[in-house]
Amino acid sequence: MPLDHLPIFSAQPVAAKPADHPVWQRLLDWNPEAVVGGKFDRGELTLTVTAALLPAVAEYLRDDSQLRFDLLADLTAVDRLPNHPRFEVNYHLYCLSRHEWLRLKVWTEPEQPIPSVTGIWPAANWHEREVWDLFGVRFSGHPFLRRILMPDNWEGHPMRKDYPVEGYR
Repeated sequence: MPLDHLPIFSAQPVAAKPADHPVWQRLLDWNPEAVVGGKFDRGELTLTVTAALLPAVAEYLRDDSQLRFDLLADLTAVDRLPNHPRFEVNYHLYCLSRHEWLRLKVWTEPEQPIPSVTGIWPAANWHEREVWDLFGVRFSGHPFLRRILMPDNWEGHPMRKDYPVEGYR
């Protein structure tokens, strides 16, 4: 059974360096400050963007006729304690027409909110609430940022590395 239809096994040429990838190049042509880092690994491009440019980058990735990343499949976070910035927020995007994945990364500290992308991808509503509930990462401009998994009276954010294993007493 041929696997040509899967992006990882595609017969299309892969960029020699991550910065040569057509999506990265398109973003850099649009705004040279849009991407601050990235890599191409296991058939997937990962781009790091600043929190301030996240809404503009997300809107461009969704609306550009050659990119069309029209699906936010997932949004999650990683607590990198003791590193600074502490939190890595990951957005997994998919282009339905090209069957191509893209991961966006944004780094932040607990006291620095990230702009919400619910106006660009409505599915971000629940994902951002989950990340706030479990990690304490705030999303500015979110229409209804409140707990989604933990009870309303729960103290703290249980996925943080400094959260006590036995809970608060």
